[in-house]
Amino acid sequence: MRLETDLEKIKRIAIKKRDENYRFRSYLKMLDIETEELDSIVHGIYEEVRAQIDCTKCANCCKELTTEFDKNEIKIFAKGLNMPPEKFKQKYLTPTEDEPGKFFIDALPCPFLENNLCVNYENRPESCVSFPHLHKPFFTSRLFGVVGNYSVCPIVFNVYEQLKDLLWHRNWRSRVDLLNRF
Repeated sequence: MRLETDLEKIKRIAIKKRDENYRFRSYLKMLDIETEELDSIVHGIYEEVRAQIDCTKCANCCKELTTEFDKNEIKIFAKGLNMPPEKFKQKYLTPTEDEPGKFFIDALPCPFLENNLCVNYENRPESCVSFPHLHKPFFTSRLFGVVGNYSVCPIVFNVYEQLKDLLWHRNWRSRVDLLNRF
């Protein structure tokens, strides 16, 4: 399958397929499949797609999404910048409203993005390191985020589209068995 990486095209498709993406989200929630099996399918597709897309050529997540830090990540990131944690916090971070002890950079693009790379790459917080989070377990518990990131991240876009192709058919289980790719 040819992967789509053109961000403008992805955004147009996301607008066009908004309702479809939410219907597919509902379908996945109701699908008669074990969590581990669906996770395995998602992880397999994710690994194939990720191997073909260089995030440093895109960095759209750093341009369109906020970055979250916990207190320990603030210390580590600030140290990597040779900046006192309190100064870093005051200058760049805003506390979250719903999660005490969590902070985020609310400037877009991220002020630490330079030439599509983080200037403090080795000290990025977990929310950056693990993005787009498709390698994690319990895929169906994170579907709002997946649908939200569909228009932002070419990896998410392509994984979700491949999932639709693979699972949104009557005989999806036999297709999975035949493909034997996961």
